[in-house]
Amino acid sequence: MAAVTMAGALNRALHDAMDDDDRVVVFGEDVAALGGVFRVTDRLMERFGEGRCFDTPLAESGIVGTAIGMAMYGYRPVVELQFDGFSYPAFEQITSHLAKIPNRSRGAVQLPVVVRIPFGGGIGAVEHHSESPEALYAHTAGLRIVTPSTPSDAYGLLRDSIASPDPVVFFEPKRRYWSKEDVDLPVSTEPMGTAVVRRQGTTATLIAYGPTVATCLEAADAAAEEGWDLQVVDVRTLVPLDIATIAAAVEQTGHAIVVHEASVFGGMGAEIAAEVVEQAFWTLEAPVLRVGGFDIPYPPAQLEHYHLPDVDRVLDAVERSLSY
Repeated sequence: MAAVTMAGALNRALHDAMDDDDRVVVFGEDVAALGGVFRVTDRLMERFGEGRCFDTPLAESGIVGTAIGMAMYGYRPVVELQFDGFSYPAFEQITSHLAKIPNRSRGAVQLPVVVRIPFGGGIGAVEHHSESPEALYAHTAGLRIVTPSTPSDAYGLLRDSIASPDPVVFFEPKRRYWSKEDVDLPVSTEPMGTAVVRRQGTTATLIAYGPTVATCLEAADAAAEEGWDLQVVDVRTLVPLDIATIAAAVEQTGHAIVVHEASVFGGMGAEIAAEVVEQAFWTLEAPVLRVGGFDIPYPPAQLEHYHLPDVDRVLDAVERSLSY
């Protein structure tokens, strides 16, 4: 069994998908000759040629528009938008066309497009390289929204996304690109649309996705020294949301804390908290709490460690929940 990084697992998933299906094409800014800013597309052009892995101009709207057109002609495009903040120029293409054409055509036109977006902070980058825009896309009907937290999940969820007949926005937690896991690829994981319990516990339930899953696991380890037995749920797929698994986990503890990097106001935590209240109201022993970024534009790199949820802020929320 070998130690695999998340970036390496994503690269292998793209390689295997292209090897299995000639219709899979990869394109975006610097994905071919350079192999991508984070090397996720490394050596794909050498292996599959310039016809199936190619560089595009710096025009995100054009990248997604091209993917929509190619999907209409039978291809299965996987495009990379270099950073989260760069997805906004493509927002209109994604929300007005990619998400809506399948429904607008009553299913006659399917768009199996995957839009890969490195997201979140923690690497010392600037504002529009460190954002968490997942709620913007999750609110758009017609899209599936996926985010892995481990290398094996990165492989499995990306393969699922490429095979999906529906458009997928695939958020890759950039500060976890170099996290490692001992795993033999290819690997089968739980399918897209399912949440998983990463750590069993009885004191309180932490609900997280993408980059904050590892933070919550660290918090659970630290909490064990205090005598708390914390449970950690990895949401994995924001749309569709597996509320059944999340609610069942909350029912075991009666205490729920949702943790994400995005600003708390209007974030995915609000939706998850509302769903938990609807589904698990009678078992709750305290209000559902949220831990996230502050309601400010993303701060300068030197200050981002104050902005991002860390172990101490998670444990403070657990203490507040248990004190009710």
